[in-house]
Amino acid sequence: MNNPVNTPVMTPTVKRKPRRRLPIAGVIGIVIVTFWLLMALIGPYIAQYGVGGVTGDDVFAPMSAQHPLGTDYLGRDMLSRILHGAPYTIGVALAGVLLASIGGTVLALFAAALGGWFDAIVSRIIDIKISIPSKLLALIIIAAFGASIPVLILTAGVGYMAGAYRIARALAVNVQAMDYVQAARARGEGLFYITLFEMLPNMFRPVLADFGLRFVFIVLMLSGMSFLGLGVQPPEADWGSLVRENIIGLSEGAPAVIIPAIAIATLTIGVNMAIDSFAGRKRRGSEA
Repeated sequence: MNNPVNTPVMTPTVKRKPRRRLPIAGVIGIVIVTFWLLMALIGPYIAQYGVGGVTGDDVFAPMSAQHPLGTDYLGRDMLSRILHGAPYTIGVALAGVLLASIGGTVLALFAAALGGWFDAIVSRIIDIKISIPSKLLALIIIAAFGASIPVLILTAGVGYMAGAYRIARALAVNVQAMDYVQAARARGEGLFYITLFEMLPNMFRPVLADFGLRFVFIVLMLSGMSFLGLGVQPPEADWGSLVRENIIGLSEGAPAVIIPAIAIATLTIGVNMAIDSFAGRKRRGSEA
């Protein structure tokens, strides 16, 4: 007989699946977004010159050690102007997209959960809003109330809330019919619990992707309004107004008109790259 003491014990090995890593595009996007968010927070404090400080008579000067990004049409340092403009471009857009996405998602959750007359009334109001182009609505609001920062935030939030509502409601209608939502209702859970703890977590990734796209739309809309002179007013400036006021230097290839456009482009591309990577990842354990 074989000696059972000397018999090796075979322990089952569990094969672990490798963790999914962010693609290189997602890492680059996160780095770009983090950089601009940091500049929005500390940019005005590390700028070498004030927002309206004229440093000399050399207008549209090329890049140099004294002026790394050249000067604008009045001889002001463009690097300092970009840093002072970051809080307005990013901050106003971020506040606007938070208002639009949170407001639209909350309305959509309760409209889908309650249904009936509440859903019908809210959806018809949203349909009326969708029929009005966002830029046209922005022009009307700003012409009526002026181009202050609160008005710009409210304009962006109201203008893009309808799209966020439609995306979130389409998701909520599907989610609220799932078995786990019906089970929560059978247990007697309240409306707030069902919407916040059962429905919202299962809508998070698509809503996050929509949040990123809507942020890009709002950045471009606000930059366009500033280019028309209806955005942030002097002496403050955002990146859109920097392009507008230096447009006469375009024929000379002046950095003063090119750099703000590059800043807008890098911000929007970085947000898209980051959001696409997060939205495309699956939760651990979600694969069979």
